Order: sequence, then structure tokens, then C-alpha cells
Amino acid sequence: MRILITGASGSGTTTLGQALAAKLRWAFIDVDDYFWLPTKPPYQLRRDPSSRLDMILQELNRHDNAVASGTVMAWGVELENSFDLIVFLYLDTAIRIGRLRQRELEKLGFVDEAFIRTSPILRLEGDLTVDERCKCILNVLERNSMF
Repeated sequence: MRILITGASGSGTTTLGQALAAKLRWAFIDVDDYFWLPTKPPYQLRRDPSSRLDMILQELNRHDNAVASGTVMAWGVELENSFDLIVFLYLDTAIRIGRLRQRELEKLGFVDEAFIRTSPILRLEGDLTVDERCKCILNVLERNSMF
């Protein structure tokens, strides 16, 4: 069994993933460990896409059960379709950004503003038509003077 906890940075994916894996006594896999090359400070250099895909698939295949946290979109269909359950976390942008800044201060001693993504997240739920979804997006763009 494989579970993926995903969402925007700062939404709590790693925290929830670690807690769930501990409760279930399953392996925990942080996707960032495969996306980024180890650097000081961290999160500066991306790993080659084929290498990261091979590495994470090998790690997942070592375990009967695993909880992964992070984003694997566009990593490859084999990985993306390998999860039995995907959990998407949504958190208000202001709270999420506050968490990111606090985490960076605690881990690095500074905030790397280039790493902080302040883009708002629009949550569209339900069986809306394409036209209804377009209208929701256009409303946000107009409200935020983005269009």
C-alpha cells in the first residue's frame, strides 16, 4: 500500500506524512530528498529527472507499505499511478507562508525569499462544468487585478 500526501509547500505534507507513517509503522519517504541534490543551504540544485525517478521508485519498491510526502507531478506515470491513496492538503496562503518563513528561520537561520511561493491557491471542488471553472478563475484574476 502506498499513500501520497501532497499540497503546496508549507501546507503540512511532511509533518502529516511522518506522523501517519509512524502511526501505521510504515516507511516514510520525503519526495524532496529525491528532487533536490544535497546542498548547504538545502534546496539549491535540482536532481536530474530520470535519476530522481529511478531513486524514488527503488526506495518505494523496498517497502510493502509507505507514506510519501511532496509533489510528484510530472515525474512519470509509473510513479504518479503507483499510489493507492492521494491526500491533498489545502491551507490558507497567509498561514502557509507564515509556516514556510518560520521553518526556514529555524532550519537555516534566514528566509530565502526566492523559495517562498506566495501565489494564492484557488480550490475548485465538485462536478463543475468547464465554463463554471473558467468563470471562477476569471473572477479571481479580476479581483486580484491579475487580468
